[in-house]
Amino acid sequence: MCGLGLVILLLAGDALVKGAVNLSLRVGIPALIVSLTVVAFGTSAPELLISISAVMDNAPGLALGNVVGSNTANILLVLGVPALISTLDTSECKTRKTYVFMLIASVLFIGLAFIGTFDWKAGLILLAALALMLADAMREAMSHRRASKATAAETLDEVEGADPDMPWWRIGGFLVLGLVGLPLGADMLVDNASIIARTYGVSDTVIGLTLVAVGTSLPELATTVMAALRRQADVALGNVIGSNMFNLLAIIGIASFVGPIPVDPEFLRFDLWVMLAASLILFPFVWLGWNMSRIWGSVFTALYVIYVVAILF
Repeated sequence: MCGLGLVILLLAGDALVKGAVNLSLRVGIPALIVSLTVVAFGTSAPELLISISAVMDNAPGLALGNVVGSNTANILLVLGVPALISTLDTSECKTRKTYVFMLIASVLFIGLAFIGTFDWKAGLILLAALALMLADAMREAMSHRRASKATAAETLDEVEGADPDMPWWRIGGFLVLGLVGLPLGADMLVDNASIIARTYGVSDTVIGLTLVAVGTSLPELATTVMAALRRQADVALGNVIGSNMFNLLAIIGIASFVGPIPVDPEFLRFDLWVMLAASLILFPFVWLGWNMSRIWGSVFTALYVIYVVAILF
């Protein structure tokens, strides 16, 4: 079952990248904006489903660990592994504003965590912040769409592997396959991994920070690997930044309306700061134009392995 889930994830990730990139070309919106919305939200669907289910099943540690662990995995693992396969040319990615939004979301999330519990009031604050960020992204997208008519030919040349003549029904088919297949494949993997972990008496929090976090990050990993192979670094980076913002603001924001989510003191001492540190590591790649080479891919992946070992032992 785990092997089948992985195959579904890889195929769905490829379909979602194809659909998102060609959708952006057809409507005149940058691939980055689409990856921050359609792709990011679609690949975060497993985290949302699992977090709501965890709160309903009285396992809030799993919900919070899922989000915090997934955000750390998204940066160190989801960007590290693709960089090992193919260097990500992030020098031309226009992600500065969205990166700042991600940092603001991270600081806001940590600040609310120190209150001790994510209740409906904290959830309302998180969802309001998400609405503001999405409104800004949509405003920028519409502005670009109006300005893109004169530069349509240049845009088509910049996106490798795109088909400007792809019919709408085919684009829609790719998006549907991706959005349906990603959570399906992730659920198959996570369910089996959780059963194994519980058999050995591991806590919900540790399961959330490790097995579930990695499992629910597999859609982002599958999508980012395919984007890296297609030389679409803007989709890869935008997917990670968008997913992290969605994880922090939407998933816990929505889950907190299902029930209160108490914050384990260990999150405040260690895991939240690791998540923030991982976010800050992206600074030179976003602001200074560094390319994410295979060496950096090795560093990112090694840091994630060290983090997981520290949690487990």
